Order: sequence, then C-alpha cells, then structure tokens
Amino acid sequence: MAHIKTAGTTKGNRDSIGKRLGVKKYGGQIVIPGNIIVRQRGTRVHPGLGVKMGRDHTIFAVKEGTVNFIKKLNKNIVNVI
Repeated sequence: MAHIKTAGTTKGNRDSIGKRLGVKKYGGQIVIPGNIIVRQRGTRVHPGLGVKMGRDHTIFAVKEGTVNFIKKLNKNIVNVI
C-alpha cells in the first residue's frame, strides 16, 4: 500500500531568495558620491538632480548632499540637494 502521501507536503514549498530591493537612503539623509539611494526593478523612482541611474535601474548619488523625494506629474523623483 505504498502511496505518494508524504511528497505532497514538500511539493510546493520552494521559494526564491529575496533580492534586497527598495529605498536604501531616505529623504533627509546625507549621502556622498557613489551611495546607493534606491535599488529597483524598472523605473518606479526616476532620477533627478545630483543622481544617476545604473543599467539595472539602481539610483545612486553623484554629488554630496541631502536626499529629497518629490512627486511631479505622477512620477516619483529623487534629488540630491
């Protein structure tokens, strides 16, 4: 009477590891050039003044200053002032 009874419990418990995406430096925090501000898939947040976007859509600071998030024309934009 061997049935596949025990395999059913472990069949659907596979999951991928987290990719550590999200905001790394919040509004009002001080950054230096090279600091990562946002890690994202696609352009949920768009680059503004004092920041650039990497090829994997990571937004990073190119000058020293304070992080500032604004919403303009239904787009989230991050600046370093």
